[in-house]
Amino acid sequence: MSTGLLIAVAALWGAATGMLLPRAAYRFSAPSGEPWRELCPGEHPISGWIGRARCPQCAGAASAAGADTAVPKSPYGPAAVPLATSTALVCAALAAATGTRPELLVWLLLAPVGVLLAVVDFRVQRLPDVLTLPLAGAALVLLGLTALVPEHAGDWPTALYGALVLGAAFFVLFLINPGGMGFGDVKLALGLGAVLGWYGWPTVMLGTFAAFLLGALYGGALVVVRRAGRKTAIAFGPFLISGAFVGLLIGAYAA
Repeated sequence: MSTGLLIAVAALWGAATGMLLPRAAYRFSAPSGEPWRELCPGEHPISGWIGRARCPQCAGAASAAGADTAVPKSPYGPAAVPLATSTALVCAALAAATGTRPELLVWLLLAPVGVLLAVVDFRVQRLPDVLTLPLAGAALVLLGLTALVPEHAGDWPTALYGALVLGAAFFVLFLINPGGMGFGDVKLALGLGAVLGWYGWPTVMLGTFAAFLLGALYGGALVVVRRAGRKTAIAFGPFLISGAFVGLLIGAYAA
């Protein structure tokens, strides 16, 4: 398969999976300590976890009541097009950096989960255990299977050690400063450490450094525009994921 065709296929996969994320993003975007959302803003039950965030009952009620009434609109949660576009770009970039090596299938399977986690954490500063822990397990299992396939460019033991070391390092940071590092970030670090560790320790360090740099730049920008103070808590998960993405791209390209 040519590189251009591979990138196009990866982008289509990303767009298709990204279109399925809005409903899950809305349902998972419940404040810490609260159960996952089961009702739309119009208080109608939500069916399922994947798909676009639209409520037929709200749409029907709005149509019957007229445009001048305060009936909630049928769409809710994040829009599908931005999520689909973001996931498509992420998958296309991963395909361009990884090429036809077998680990690309792992990256394409994990990418939509990473996008979903970033969106949820940005919205409510929460990283659901039902996503972070399976992400770590899936990364290690899938990379273990990939290590059995010829032409891969990574090392599974280093992926395992990367998960343990990065998870332990973030756990220490959590113990030192619980207000600045959430325990959800610790669990997320397990999966990201596995992914980055596949390409070696330099990639682990690069992805981690990029995460802290991006988080610091974002926090500094908020302070400059006076939208946050020096002690304002921000969601770190999106920057952890973004940093891992940067590290993974460079690691895959250099492998």
